Amino acid sequence: MILRQVTSPNFGPRRENARPDLVVIHYTAMADCAAAERTLCNPELEVSAHYLISEGGEVIQLVPEDQRAWHAGAGQWGSVTDVNSRSIGIELSNIGTAPFAAKQMDALEDLLRGIVDRWDVRPERVIGHSDLAPHRKIDPGARFDWNRLARQGLAIRAAETEVATDDLEGDLLNALRNVGYADHPLGVLLPAFRLRHRQRYDGPADLTDLRLASYLAETYPAL
Repeated sequence: MILRQVTSPNFGPRRENARPDLVVIHYTAMADCAAAERTLCNPELEVSAHYLISEGGEVIQLVPEDQRAWHAGAGQWGSVTDVNSRSIGIELSNIGTAPFAAKQMDALEDLLRGIVDRWDVRPERVIGHSDLAPHRKIDPGARFDWNRLARQGLAIRAAETEVATDDLEGDLLNALRNVGYADHPLGVLLPAFRLRHRQRYDGPADLTDLRLASYLAETYPAL
């Protein structure tokens, strides 16, 4: 992992002395890492992240971890409504439709190990931008290998649990909200949930969705 320090002007103190207990993973959706770095350091755009990782595995720190970067917007996860104050944001240089390079994923794993150790972040608190803003974001997208992170203990993977239901959509919506997804309609939450736990699956809500969501809600209820 190569670490380069570049100071973005786009940050401030964490509100109410908050301590980060979330990590949010993004993709940049830009042509290359240099363009993303310029954007994240442009004071007129008022966006930033703590880290940017290039396709080749270079890790660039833009904001100190104890400061509040501006990467999560008005998103929410569980009871956390000021995600910026409670999280560390990692941007992966990727156009949004390409596979994530092996060196980039290696660097992400190394970086995550340090972050979760320093701040005692539980694996279920490593989430995607699409999780906290399902109505407006899809990154890091369907090409991102969440299972790889889960195998390293750096994220979680859903499993199916037995359920009985007379109201599949209602029970699924309740389960997703207990996982941590905000108060949006099922049509908004289900695609975001599948981006994480049932990638590339499309179609109406079904019993498998409910089994996966129920397992997560029971095992990792959001704070």
